[in-house]
Amino acid sequence: MEGILLGFSIVAVLIAVGALIAAVSPVVSERIRAGLTPLVYYLTNPCLMVVLVSQTDVRSVAGIYAPIALTVALLTGALFAVFGVLTHRRAGEVAVGSMASSYVNAGNIGVPVALYVVGSTAPVVAVLLAQLLVLAPLYLTIFGVISRRAGASDKGSSGAAGILASLFNPTTVGVLIGGLLSLTGRTLPAPLWEPLRMVGEASIPLMLMIFGMALWKERPFTVRNRLPDTIAGLVCKSALMPCIAWFLAGPVWGLNGTELLGVIAMAALPTAQNVYLFGAQHKMPLTVTKDIIFASSFLSLPVTLAASWLLAMG
Repeated sequence: MEGILLGFSIVAVLIAVGALIAAVSPVVSERIRAGLTPLVYYLTNPCLMVVLVSQTDVRSVAGIYAPIALTVALLTGALFAVFGVLTHRRAGEVAVGSMASSYVNAGNIGVPVALYVVGSTAPVVAVLLAQLLVLAPLYLTIFGVISRRAGASDKGSSGAAGILASLFNPTTVGVLIGGLLSLTGRTLPAPLWEPLRMVGEASIPLMLMIFGMALWKERPFTVRNRLPDTIAGLVCKSALMPCIAWFLAGPVWGLNGTELLGVIAMAALPTAQNVYLFGAQHKMPLTVTKDIIFASSFLSLPVTLAASWLLAMG
């Protein structure tokens, strides 16, 4: 229980630091955001991906947990996409809303939750692999294609070249390098590994502070015509995603006990700040994304605590 609360507290404090910077000096915070967003996207986050994936036994966790995590996320994202299509939302709004509804904060909150709810990091590692190896490249490719079609970035790129540029983005390249190191059992020399690790470790706190600055600039739930999208995203993320996880892991895959609760707890995690970072880099509309990240951070705690309580009762 203490580990769960610690994970949520760390996230809250770092977001508050970013909001405080924006409150004290809006001009300085805008300069910081303008400089840090590409730094995190092109450097620190790819380094983090190399470190996380290379330190994971890709073969051992790509069993039952990873397919469940991937299926749960894809189904949840598809549900929001159906809402977006039925309500005639633009492609960018549907794409980033689908990611915000299904991409969880496994990197920092997921680890203590998995350890204290399940007693193993296997569920969270599987979620990380599903997100880093499949979901992030998929959504980043979609974002890149939409962005290029809208003329928001790299106007000179089109066709196959534009799709390849979107597919092999910095995050995906970092995941591929990490996966190659894991599969081959190779390790980088210490003079290279330690700087890589240090740069990667800066990614999560920087992302959280950037989000805090953005949150202060545009307060949550203030854009009324986007509230239906936010509500739909929250229903998908905080209610339907854990239910889908329970159905697939329990009745379909036959998991029970701590294994089942581990899958549900991972699905109940809040939306990751990476979604905001990826969307900002590709000029996606981010009002709904910020609202979903903010609200799901609060809604996920009681769901996760309920999972822990059910484990204790069992």
